[in-house]
Amino acid sequence: MDVSQDNSNDQDRQVANTSAPADTLSILVVSGLSGSGKTSVLNVLEDLGYYSIDNLPLSLLLSAAHKLVNESGIRRVALGVDIRTPRADLSSFAEMHESLRQTYGTHAVNMIYVTAQESTLIARFSATRRVHPLMLQEENSDIAKYVAFNLPAAIKKESELLEPIAGYADIRIDTSNLNIHQLKNNLREYVGVDNQIVINLLSFGFKYGSPIDADFVFDVRILPNPHWNPELRTATGLDAEVAAFFADCPEVAEMTDDIDKFLTRWLPEFLHNNRHTVTVAIGCTGGKHRSVFITDNLQRRLADTMPQGIKVLAKHREKDRW
Repeated sequence: MDVSQDNSNDQDRQVANTSAPADTLSILVVSGLSGSGKTSVLNVLEDLGYYSIDNLPLSLLLSAAHKLVNESGIRRVALGVDIRTPRADLSSFAEMHESLRQTYGTHAVNMIYVTAQESTLIARFSATRRVHPLMLQEENSDIAKYVAFNLPAAIKKESELLEPIAGYADIRIDTSNLNIHQLKNNLREYVGVDNQIVINLLSFGFKYGSPIDADFVFDVRILPNPHWNPELRTATGLDAEVAAFFADCPEVAEMTDDIDKFLTRWLPEFLHNNRHTVTVAIGCTGGKHRSVFITDNLQRRLADTMPQGIKVLAKHREKDRW
């Protein structure tokens, strides 16, 4: 991967501060060659908390920023502009860019330009069997006559047409030898957003089916079941009387400890695996007593022990059935 930052005019062009707080305004204009991964960049930025819009006509850049930032209060915005914008708009990019900087501040507005080697772009178009945007121009246009049935010519022409935009890039990303995980890591460093993962601890009842989206499933049906105690049948794993029942069952504490030890060891590894959510399902027969009790206890434990960047939530799938 080639990530190069334009260092000219450093006082005016500064990339996002890696320690910037979440409420710091950040407007990213994302552009690049067709097939280079511009849409992937916008998708990654969306995962990192940006409100992303792809294929935005350049003439709408200022109004879109105003709508999102001033009217909706959104602090992280990513606006994608590419060759599909009306051709007359390209020559006005400098004016649009300067207006954004004057309105929101030079530190808040940054430009990302995504590119790739010609051989890589040709291979990607061949693999996806998509048609280059310039090869879809009206038949009587000068561009259509120049690039018709000629992908290398279309790529070269697009590069020329986008030069007014590329020249304002604060950072250039060459994705020729870059996978999506490497792209995300580099973008995360650039925009100053730490990886965030939500751990969903989900209690459920096997009698109602196993959750199909679970990453880990623990079966706690082997534990003593309060259901068979008539006085506890209407209670749940969140109630004190059920907790008192389990306090007399050492195997409940042992299984909770074992699951806690496993999750404490392995969940932090997902911070380096480009994941956003991990679902840990804990099931008993009806999803009312054992799984609920253990899920609730694990949530309190893990919330105190997980590293920064991991949020632990407890959910009870069968709650409406209680």
